[in-house]
This record gives sequence, C-alpha cells and structure tokens, in this order.
Amino acid sequence: MRVTRRTTAAGATAVAFVMTLAACGGTSAGEAGPSLRTHTDVGVYTWWAAGVEKTGLDALAEVFEKQHPDIEFVNDGVTGGGGSAAKDHLQSRLENQDPPDTFLVHAGAELEDYIKDGYVLDVSDLYEKYGLTEAFPKDLIERLSTDDGKIYSVPSNIHRANVMWANPTVLEDNGIDPSARYESIDAFITDLEKLDQAGVTPLSVGTTWTQVHLLETVLLGTLGPQAYNGLWNGSTDWTSAEVTAALENFKTLMSFTNSNREDIDWPDATKMVIDGEAAFNIMGDWAVSAFDEAEMTLGQGYVAVPSPGTAGSFDFLADSFTMTAGILDPESTEAWLQTISSKEGQVAFNKIKGSIPARTDVDRDEFTEYQRMAIKSFEEDTIVSSLAHGAAVPVAQLNAISEATRAFAGPSGHQDVARFQSDLAATAG
Repeated sequence: MRVTRRTTAAGATAVAFVMTLAACGGTSAGEAGPSLRTHTDVGVYTWWAAGVEKTGLDALAEVFEKQHPDIEFVNDGVTGGGGSAAKDHLQSRLENQDPPDTFLVHAGAELEDYIKDGYVLDVSDLYEKYGLTEAFPKDLIERLSTDDGKIYSVPSNIHRANVMWANPTVLEDNGIDPSARYESIDAFITDLEKLDQAGVTPLSVGTTWTQVHLLETVLLGTLGPQAYNGLWNGSTDWTSAEVTAALENFKTLMSFTNSNREDIDWPDATKMVIDGEAAFNIMGDWAVSAFDEAEMTLGQGYVAVPSPGTAGSFDFLADSFTMTAGILDPESTEAWLQTISSKEGQVAFNKIKGSIPARTDVDRDEFTEYQRMAIKSFEEDTIVSSLAHGAAVPVAQLNAISEATRAFAGPSGHQDVARFQSDLAATAG
C-alpha cells in the first residue's frame, strides 16, 4: 500500500508556488485555482494519528488505492495532538496559503467559518454524480446542507454522542441493575450517590472537551430534544429556568467524577470503566473500540445505553471531508471523496472505527451488535446535533462554551451556576 507523508519541504514548495501565483495576479486564497495536474497524489489532513482512528484511515487508504491506483494517498495531517490542536495547525496552513487537498472536519456548523472565509468548495454536484442523495438518508442531507442548499463536505461515517458506558460487575456489586436505562437525570443521580457512599468512583470524565461532551448530554437529557435544539436555533432562552435546572444537574454530576479528570483524556476515562475503577462514563460511540480491544462483549463485559434522559434521541456528529479551495489538483481530491462515500470505503472504515456508515444501502450483518443498534436508532429516533463535536455551533462559539465550562468546572472553578449560565448565554450572541 502506497501511503506516504508530505514533507515540510514539499509544503514549503507548495507555499512558494502559491505565492508566485499571487505575485502574478493569480487567484486569492478564497478561490479555486486551475487544476494544473502537477501531481498525481492527494494530501489528506486528519488528526487520526494513533489507535483505531489511524487503523481506520489506513483501511480507507487501501480502498482508495484499489479504486484509484494512479493516484497516491498522502497522509498530510498532524502526527500528534488531538482535534483541537490539529484545527489550530490547519487554520495556520489555510491562512498561509498552504492548504491540504482535503481535510477532516465535523459536518454541520463547524464548517461555517471555513465556508465564510472561502477555504472550502461546494461539492453538491458530487452528491448527484455519485448518487449520494439517494444513498444517504434525508435527515443527514438536511444537516449537511447550508441555508442556500449547498453542501461543502462528504461524510465518512456517523457517530452517536449520547452513549453511556457502564461496568455491569461494578453495578451488580453495589446493588444496581446493570440493564436499567435512566429515564431521568434525577434517577441517575440517586444511583451515583449510592456508588459514592460505597467508595466507588461513580462517573469518569476527562479534560475540558470531555466535560463539554458531558454538558451537552445533560442539556439534552434535561431539556429534551426540542428545547435542546432550541439552544442552537435561538428558540430556547439560555437564561430560562429549564436551562438553570440543566446546569444544576451538570454541577451535581461533576461532583461525582474522578479527581484526576484534568490530567486524562477520553481513553483513560473509558479505561476506568473497563478496569472497574469507575461505574459509568458518558462518551461518544468511538469508545466502543476500547471495549472491543479489551475483548469485552456487549451486555456481559460492558453496557451501552443512551445517556440519562436521552432515550429516543440520537445526538449526531459525522467525520467529514472537504474539497479545499486553491489546490492544484481537484480531480485527485474528488477521487478521495468518491472513495470515502463509496459502499466499500464506508464499510471498511466503519467496521474498524465503531461508527455507522452514512450510506443506507450497506449490509448490516457486516457490523457489530452495537453498530446495528446505532443504525436502528439513527433511523427511528429524533436527531439532534452535537455541541462538543462541531455539529451544533461554529468553532468560535464552541471555543467560548469550552472556556466557560473550564472556568466553571476546571481547576479552581468558580462553581457558580448563575455565572456559568450568564457566560453561556453570552456565547449565543
């Protein structure tokens, strides 16, 4: 398999080439330059540098090589750090006219700034060309589309954010039914108190972004899907009593979490449940890979249910890829988008990553029990957009919400719900 990484020198050459065009009155950063066919590769920018994410990317590269043997896949992303650091690095490259051919982004509002700044191109025509308007569900097409009906990315998968993972042995040892689903957060808090009194860490969580992830599921579980969606479309007042109740619930849940939360990320928080050091963890369904690697089976080694109060809702996000503006070879990027949207590409990738295909025409029997559950939920439940993963709000607003959450719940956090609510309301503009 020909998988290479574009070197710094190559990047510098690309910058010099773009600068030469600009000096000669060429295209601006917000416009697509001509396809000069000066290379037959595609530079793909992701933060998938380790674990199941890297394995999934490698699987996509293998499918790409089979489908497009004359185009070389180039891993043009970052080798370390998470999505937040990668997005900062990507922004620097875009601003300095050194764009990757295509980059990973979360479908939805996260794309708004890239569209406004002219860094990505409309790929709506590819949806018609490759039959994606029929292969993808209507709800997904609506979430991918802007107000003027254009689409600027192609999803490789769909993830569910509102999943609660539990260790059934820990629950049974403390007199808690591991098969129970929590219809309300109040009922969940009752069992957290029981675990806390027994000296067990009730709920594991990690650094700030995982706390924002927890916050969104608490907002959804307290408000319900309609009022939760209203936070992002303006129909729910951030200063209302129902939001106050949700933030009080968040404060209570955070009081039952591990003391080392600021020092760990989601894999370690999930591992606490796997190892029996914590009873519950609320995280997206990429966490299923950790249980699979530990050779634990659903229903016996671990439990996966909707987070408290969110049964009947599917908290949506999707890993998606763009056609970057100003690149040398749009045809190679189109080939990559064709592969990740193809049935073969989606099956190969999602079988590894634990997410579900965006396509509806795949054989469900190829997927795990959890994935079949998620496919059914996406078909039947109310779809809402994830806050922490870019589907609900633009990057700037998510950053402001993250800062407010850190000030409230982080080291030396003020723990003042009224102040937290005011800070969150201010992020909505």
